[in-house]
Amino acid sequence: MEAIYSIDSQLFLWLNGLHADWLDTVMVSITGMWPWIPLYILLAYLVIRQYGWKSLWVFLAVGLVILCSDQLSAHVCKPLFHRLRPCFNPDLEGLVHLPKGLPGGKYGFVSSHAANTFAIASFLTAVLRKSYRSIGWWLYGWALISSYSRIYLGVHYPGDILAGAALGILIGLIAALVLKKTKLIILKDHLDR
Repeated sequence: MEAIYSIDSQLFLWLNGLHADWLDTVMVSITGMWPWIPLYILLAYLVIRQYGWKSLWVFLAVGLVILCSDQLSAHVCKPLFHRLRPCFNPDLEGLVHLPKGLPGGKYGFVSSHAANTFAIASFLTAVLRKSYRSIGWWLYGWALISSYSRIYLGVHYPGDILAGAALGILIGLIAALVLKKTKLIILKDHLDR
């Protein structure tokens, strides 16, 4: 484990060290929710266009996906693993670039940003890919950029991001499978096309 932590720390320091003054503002913005509102509106439009009134089930599922990924990452994994964020790691003191300042939480494994964005990306890719073939490229690209911003801002190791992404993808795919298999939700016709 020590070797993995060492590699993770070195990779973090390299990625976090790739900063520029102009990029600080961009990354602080990217990590937030507000710049992504147009994307959320576009995704809502695409879901409504594909599913009509049944899109309510998709929106409900998106809410449950976010709830599950956020609760598991923030309230199960972080208290369970107690891995300090890089900005709180005494071994990295003075080496971490922190354009946004210190985050609220002390622990960072797994990244909730990565879990949430990758959960949404995997779920919506599964439910929209039949009509919008390249949607996965865009959604996973968004999740990757959003997640990288957390390394840039000094609050997550790459391992936190990878584990959060894996958790999110698993949750998103399970939710899509449940949505497809359940007899209560009549979306199977749309998902099987």
